[in-house]
Amino acid sequence: MDWKQLLVYITGSVNQELLLRVEYLVTENRLLRSQIQGRVRLTDAERKTLAEIGKQLGKQVLEEIASVVKPDTILAWHRRFVAQKCDGSKQRRALGRPKIDKDLEELVVRMAQENRSWGYDRIAGAGRSGLYDQRSNGRQYFEASRHSLSTGTP
Repeated sequence: MDWKQLLVYITGSVNQELLLRVEYLVTENRLLRSQIQGRVRLTDAERKTLAEIGKQLGKQVLEEIASVVKPDTILAWHRRFVAQKCDGSKQRRALGRPKIDKDLEELVVRMAQENRSWGYDRIAGAGRSGLYDQRSNGRQYFEASRHSLSTGTP
């Protein structure tokens, strides 16, 4: 490797670190100016910004330049945000029975209003042709229709 190429490589890496330091300080100063009074309270978005830049800088550099919070706190924020991103919460589904389909609920309510002497067993029997699957679903729909019939709300 030629000495000129080595010099360019070293200069580029030092320059990159300096740019990251400056970016961190500019962000930190902007946040401080917006919250001059008392203790600095950061939003999650502000914590995330500082955590992303702080992670790139590393703990040693943060110890030199971080003035809002401790470097360990900044790195802990980064770990927390990464953990939230990878915790699978977006793939989780709600527990229990799925919500009642609105169109189906309206149909059952209409059947109950038109046939007031029918119970949920009879409505379920009328719906065996594919309206809903189980007796408990019929009971759910029927209870919803009874509530709407007694209160007068749709």
